[in-house]
Amino acid sequence: MKKTFLAKRNALLSSASVSWGAAALTFSVLALLLRLLAPNLFLHTFAPAFSVADAIAAQSHRFFSSFSGAAALAAQNERLVSENAALIAENAALEQKAASVGALADSQRSSGILAGVISRPPESPYDTLVLAAGERAGVMLGQEAFGEGGVPLGVVSSVTADFSRVTLFSAPNVVTHGWVGNAHIPLSLFGAGAGAMSASLARAAGVAVGDTVFAPGPGMLPVGRVVRIDSDPSTTTVTLRIMPALNPFSLSWVQLRDVGAALRGSFTIATSTL
Repeated sequence: MKKTFLAKRNALLSSASVSWGAAALTFSVLALLLRLLAPNLFLHTFAPAFSVADAIAAQSHRFFSSFSGAAALAAQNERLVSENAALIAENAALEQKAASVGALADSQRSSGILAGVISRPPESPYDTLVLAAGERAGVMLGQEAFGEGGVPLGVVSSVTADFSRVTLFSAPNVVTHGWVGNAHIPLSLFGAGAGAMSASLARAAGVAVGDTVFAPGPGMLPVGRVVRIDSDPSTTTVTLRIMPALNPFSLSWVQLRDVGAALRGSFTIATSTL
């Protein structure tokens, strides 16, 4: 019986659990001694690895940040391109305005009044222009308005202290006496609205599409061009469809001049328009 008991006890002492426990205890003692004798050994040992990891992280951050930086630069470049296009368009508009004013001033006498157009159809009613010049600037009823190149446009029909209104030759109920073609055939121009005019002539007059139409002023000045001729075989007359030589609805400046009673006598405005 005693031999059997001693055999069981030796089996417990040589078990795997006792071996692993001794190994763990030994490792703990060694780690404690290492910690006491060299407290920064672990830090010095793995410091290069930490440095490499930090460098890799920083490089990765720069790499991925470059994509967001490129997107921001692309957006900024697009905005600058848009602003540059807007500035180019504005500069072109200013150059065009300066050229128009210069040409208008050169083509008219210095005694004329240069007036800016502040309203035109469809803002203003029918075929009229509202100008930023009135009695204070010397504007008077009956003065004729000229566009670039000395093209006659209409007559001042109303004036206030600081503003005036020009009724165009193309306004409805307006009749202007003028001429057409190289033979200067006299005719009456009727305002048809939207810048257009019409006139009736005998078929035998021989007017053709493309002939120039003249209006009174300081001489005979081109006011439009025949673009179509309507005819009825049963009548001896034809109807001329006339478009203005200068688009009155794109004007920004006009020249006002007093051309005397000759123009006022050839320009008729219906009472309802006044």
